[in-house]
Amino acid sequence: MIGMTILKPVVALAAWTMLMWVWMYATRIPAIAKLPKATEPNADQGWTGAMLETLIPREIQWKAHNYNHLHEAPTVFYAVCLVLAMIGQGDGLNAQIAWAYVGLRVVHSIWQATVNKVNVRFLLFALSSLALMALVLHAALAVF
Repeated sequence: MIGMTILKPVVALAAWTMLMWVWMYATRIPAIAKLPKATEPNADQGWTGAMLETLIPREIQWKAHNYNHLHEAPTVFYAVCLVLAMIGQGDGLNAQIAWAYVGLRVVHSIWQATVNKVNVRFLLFALSSLALMALVLHAALAVF
């Protein structure tokens, strides 16, 4: 089908999001298990993310933060890629831009989950945002 190449990076980013989910819980569950147990039964009932922020080491929380980030701007990526595929504009340059977006988001994830220096993380986010803006512009030009 014409324009369907762009669906490959869509699936790749969705798969990466699921890998981040696994990484998040593979580190978070053991960290929660190490927390001191209260004397009351079900003391952890009703914990919020904000409460866990103060209880779990920040390096563990970084994975959860990134997993949440993968549900923010990438939702626009998914939508615009589907539009481009449906209108037959998902090949060539648009597919290359989509792959660049996915690559930048994966590097952003790894950086945030391990090093988390904000200046580099912001640069990666800004570059991925420029790629996303290009895809939205291309879709807008094609649709309107």
